[in-house]
Amino acid sequence: MLELREPCQQDSEKLYEAIRKMPLFENGFENRFALMSYAAFCRLGIPRMLNEGRGVNLKPGHVPQSYFFLWDDDTVVGLFKIRHYLNEVLSEGSGHIGFGIIREFRNRHYGTNGLKLTLEKAKDIVREDTVYMSCFRYNTASLKAMLANGAWIDHEDDEIYYTRVKIR
Repeated sequence: MLELREPCQQDSEKLYEAIRKMPLFENGFENRFALMSYAAFCRLGIPRMLNEGRGVNLKPGHVPQSYFFLWDDDTVVGLFKIRHYLNEVLSEGSGHIGFGIIREFRNRHYGTNGLKLTLEKAKDIVREDTVYMSCFRYNTASLKAMLANGAWIDHEDDEIYYTRVKIR
């Protein structure tokens, strides 16, 4: 069964394994936890993810963002982040939702199905009625996942598609 779960210590081994499989930076998705040791991930990484979702100890200029790992039964296949609202940087850049699927699980519709679940969660988290997202023009898989979930291309430039999808 496919589901989104917040990070927790009980799942720390599988979460860490997943985090280590994701690149530091790929297609605009940043993995700030990839270089942590397992001990540091448990002691600092998981609490940091949870605190960011609560708006605790945020870096200047950052907004609260909730982390959700995408599970297929007992396997973590991806990570989705929901930013609770947009600041000036996010409203002209990455937007409300960022996601990454672990390479070995790509091309199996996890991005599309995980984004569907994430948009449902966003209804309870995001302040705005419309979710804003973006992806590099070469990242056709992300764009397809967005469009399959009702997004439309709001505008584009030479490098990036900027999409929107109504959640209310």
